[in-house]
Amino acid sequence: MHIVKNRKIFFAISLLIIIPSIVSFLYQGLNLGIDFTGGTSLNLKFEQKVSDGQVREVLDDFGIGNKSIIQAGGDNLMLLKTVPLEQKKRDAILEKMNNKLGKVKVTDEDTVGSVIGSELTEKALLALGIASVLMVIYITFRFEFFFGIAAILALMHDVVVVVGVFSIFQWDVDLTFVAAILTIIGYSINDTIVIFDRIRENLKFKKKEESLEDLVNKSILQTITRSINTVLTVLFVLIAMYFFGGETIENFTVAMLIGIVTGMYSSIFTASPIWLELKNWQNRRQRAAKMAQ
Repeated sequence: MHIVKNRKIFFAISLLIIIPSIVSFLYQGLNLGIDFTGGTSLNLKFEQKVSDGQVREVLDDFGIGNKSIIQAGGDNLMLLKTVPLEQKKRDAILEKMNNKLGKVKVTDEDTVGSVIGSELTEKALLALGIASVLMVIYITFRFEFFFGIAAILALMHDVVVVVGVFSIFQWDVDLTFVAAILTIIGYSINDTIVIFDRIRENLKFKKKEESLEDLVNKSILQTITRSINTVLTVLFVLIAMYFFGGETIENFTVAMLIGIVTGMYSSIFTASPIWLELKNWQNRRQRAAKMAQ
């Protein structure tokens, strides 16, 4: 299979996924959770063992859709984040929890304002920006500038797809989603660098009759088994987390599942072909400059 010769097909597949993602993000945005929009935060201590599902059922009875429930260090400790609650509604929720789940005590209560939510959004975007810049610098230092550009474009591909899917389906976006995005970036760039390193090694022994296109394709095929096997081992863990990890980490797990698969695709089918396109463009410019002289 000559992956590189068919790169336009893979670029087209990426565009078919990316364009709807961008359109959805621009028109309906993301369904931001309490961490970003602000709301009420309650630390709850129950006298008996409870699950996040039981707490969620009580909140559903009050029509509270945007919420986050985290098991906070024990079977009877919960961190609850919801939309801003009026005192009357808050008391009604606690009363129902007392009746349905056993005695409950509020150990700490706080209100997260929209200003803090905005700051979290800015910090999340800043973290992504800094990570991207540092990776370009590192890859440029270790390889070359075009390798860095190709890697970042492939990473942007992964991030846009994950964000786009969450936008299309309007799944909740919280801080665990940001953690998933940063994890995906780290995982994807690692896989991409392995392929780039093989390309660099093969360039040292490139034969005159061998085209750059064939060399890149050979490098991809030499590492593709490793890439697939690594992804499969991670996917098995994520699938187990999705089914047995509970609703608390569901968004994180879903984002990771999408991102890991997309990251494998971009590392194999887009990152190296993008580098090839950049090198071909550079070579054409160099030839044109020589002819002009």
